[in-house]
Amino acid sequence: MININGGVCAPKGYKASGVHCGIRKNKTKRDLALIISEKRAAVACTYTLNLVKGAPIYVTKENVKDGYASAIICNSGNANTCNANGIEIAEGMCELVERFTGIDKGDVVVASTGVIGQPLSLEPIENGMQNLVDSLGDDNSKDAAEGIMTTDTVLKEIAFEFEVKGKKARIGGIAKGSGMIHPNMATMLVFITSDVAISPEMLKKALSNDVQKSFNMVSVDGDTSTNDMVTVLANGMAENDIIDKEDEDYNTFCEALFAVTSYLCRSIAKDGEGATKLLECKVVGAKDYETARVVSKSVITSSLFKAAMFGADANWGRVLCAIGYSGADVDVTKIDVSFASKAGEIAVCKNGSGIDFSEDIAKTVLTEDEITININLNSGEYSACAWGCDLTYDYVKINGDYRT
Repeated sequence: MININGGVCAPKGYKASGVHCGIRKNKTKRDLALIISEKRAAVACTYTLNLVKGAPIYVTKENVKDGYASAIICNSGNANTCNANGIEIAEGMCELVERFTGIDKGDVVVASTGVIGQPLSLEPIENGMQNLVDSLGDDNSKDAAEGIMTTDTVLKEIAFEFEVKGKKARIGGIAKGSGMIHPNMATMLVFITSDVAISPEMLKKALSNDVQKSFNMVSVDGDTSTNDMVTVLANGMAENDIIDKEDEDYNTFCEALFAVTSYLCRSIAKDGEGATKLLECKVVGAKDYETARVVSKSVITSSLFKAAMFGADANWGRVLCAIGYSGADVDVTKIDVSFASKAGEIAVCKNGSGIDFSEDIAKTVLTEDEITININLNSGEYSACAWGCDLTYDYVKINGDYRT
């Protein structure tokens, strides 16, 4: 598997664009994005489990019922959530895609991200559509990625090339997410494209399995967004024999999909609102996967532990505390913990008890911008990984005046 440039435009048959249409006051920021496939593509989506959902999710669910789609349109700056006319606006965005591109409105995935409960007008979107369509290009993934950003500070995109039965295939993705990140499938949106030929049924299976070990293992602040959506399009233009069962080709595709999603997970966690550090919690030695999953997610969700990491404080007790209330059935007398970064690794806990370690060395390790929390439960052969970030003063500042 080879890392390549191009994001969502790397696979054959895709074009993308991103423009400023006027939803956001800052004219230097793009606020509308479009991705189209030259060929009607198999589609799979996962959505937030929050009972309060953005209107675009309801419209998208209806549009992808047949397992196919040809376009994705997304605005930033307004979540189109809790609006009386939200469905009408989301459907209107799909109709605009049809009017300006010829793609059937029922083949459009629609998404929105931004402030909840603010009225959204179709007018700026309609006014920006011609520019959006005129800007479509096969090297414009970055523009689309910028168009879906809100409080994100960095653009998030990735692409890989791989082989399926001797055929060269590609997969690429873009994402936005910085705050309100605690997926249960934040204002997290992920759009992935591929030219692999795969049936809608197998694509859905691949995505459903993937999100359990990727996006559902990310937490920035413990808040599950109303607008979370992960969408994958696969248009078959790689011309491989269609993947319609769980075989070697299916496994290869799943590996490629996870390469994209895991990279985007790390990117989202590292760009958490106000964050200065990426936290990666690796749990090994669990009696089953669920135990490993619950433990790793509990640790990176702990506000006290996240605050300790901001201060480069090797407060390993907060790791044990988070494990203890996680609900996982573990033997606390067997737990080992160490902290690691590019500056080195330091053991801080053995068999559930503290051990002597140098606070100075620990401080050096924890001052880096990417920290790994290694936990060995010493009770089995299963493992899991979760991603989060530190909790800083700036997180409160950003969310204290988010609407303004």
